[in-house]
Amino acid sequence: MHFSIPETESRSGDSGGSAYVAYNIHVNGVLHCRVRYSQLLGLHEQLRKEYGANVLPAFPPKKLFSLTPAEVEQRREQLEKYMQAVRQDPLLGSSETFNSFLRRAQQETQQVPTEEVSLEVLLSNGQKVLINVLTSDQTEDVLEAVAAKLDLPDDLIGYFSLFLVREKEDGAFSFVRKLQEFELPYVSVTSLRSQEYKIVLRKSYWDSAYDDDVMENRVGLNLLYAQLTRSRTYCKETVSDIERGWILVTKEQHRQLKSLQEKVSKKEFLRLAQTLRHYGYLRFDACVADFPEKDCPVVVSAGNSELSLQLRLPGQQLREGSFRVTRMRCWRVTSSVPLPSGSTSSPGRGRGEVRLELAFEYLMSKDRLQWVTITSPQAIMMSICLQSMVDELMVKKSGGSIRKMLRRRVGGTLRRSDSQQAVKSPPLLESPDATRESMVKLSSKLSAVSLRGIGSPSTDASASDVHGNFAFEGIGDEDL
Repeated sequence: MHFSIPETESRSGDSGGSAYVAYNIHVNGVLHCRVRYSQLLGLHEQLRKEYGANVLPAFPPKKLFSLTPAEVEQRREQLEKYMQAVRQDPLLGSSETFNSFLRRAQQETQQVPTEEVSLEVLLSNGQKVLINVLTSDQTEDVLEAVAAKLDLPDDLIGYFSLFLVREKEDGAFSFVRKLQEFELPYVSVTSLRSQEYKIVLRKSYWDSAYDDDVMENRVGLNLLYAQLTRSRTYCKETVSDIERGWILVTKEQHRQLKSLQEKVSKKEFLRLAQTLRHYGYLRFDACVADFPEKDCPVVVSAGNSELSLQLRLPGQQLREGSFRVTRMRCWRVTSSVPLPSGSTSSPGRGRGEVRLELAFEYLMSKDRLQWVTITSPQAIMMSICLQSMVDELMVKKSGGSIRKMLRRRVGGTLRRSDSQQAVKSPPLLESPDATRESMVKLSSKLSAVSLRGIGSPSTDASASDVHGNFAFEGIGDEDL
């Protein structure tokens, strides 16, 4: 998740008192909540009591006197770095203290009272699942309510997640993000104030071998089948993964799939689908990359521990390049907001549309690392997909089970299972330093690779945005 505080506001006191500065916290570029410095300080103090001062990142100190505009901007930048660092820390970012703070702040900012409401959740085939929830129910509560409505067993809930999507005119879904534990799904979708935004239930794992666990259950089988087939009963406009071109099929394979669908042979249908290119992938909207050449129009898909880039050559010939997650040494998301031409606006004022880029450093050959940059409004979602694929690889490497990756409720609170705690997300990397030792240990056959300090295609990006890749450490001969 990408936390940012792009701007501050001067607001009147609750009872008409003196004005105060409010910080707008955005998640993936969308306003999540509005908080004061004192509220963030209170969060910091609570985290310090629970985890100790040595675990926490630096928090901007109090000031005795009113801040100048320059000091307000400096504090904004410091608070933004603080929120990003806490969220990316495996311990702090998953703590109930941090997540409950953000949920309360979201509800207060959007001014949504706690009450029972009906919430519509879609399946991938357009089927609507209507559930009754509280406006204050968190993502886990809503996911469990959907599972209960569908009669999905508790031990299969961890295989699925709720996604915020934007429904396009052709019936396809453009994925915005996976709903997180720090947000309230009802508030998140209604605060966008557009009928285009929906909540969709979809499988949240990448390795198709896990399909076997899900297919043992009737409801699980139906949910997997729903991602590949259209439901004419519920939504004639909805397009399945196969029909929208997410999964590549030949004419003969399409004929076989159609035959199995007519027979309602769901398991056989899925077994055949598993053999198809891009089965289980998440496809993003058309965007631009600097590979294989600058400003190249591409379509990016994520799945099977890789990013796939498809592009059309002259003559409509389709070309595809695949980038394995295990060969990505690190990646980062950067954002830039161009000022209008000739503008001298102060920070946070008069900005244009945010430009997002995902850049990753890739081992092209055993002696060559190269940065590849993708410019897309969905860059953050791509980064989240990379991280979840790495997490899944590390869980398998440690002998863990995906069944235990779900955050479960214990004594009214949420905690990570023991197996997940053992698989930590990659830590933040330090600032570039040519004198420091390489952070990645590779076998001797890669000694020719220049493992320089983490650099970036964007010189104005913060080093704290870089995600090191633990899966890169285990690179083997088969990856070269």
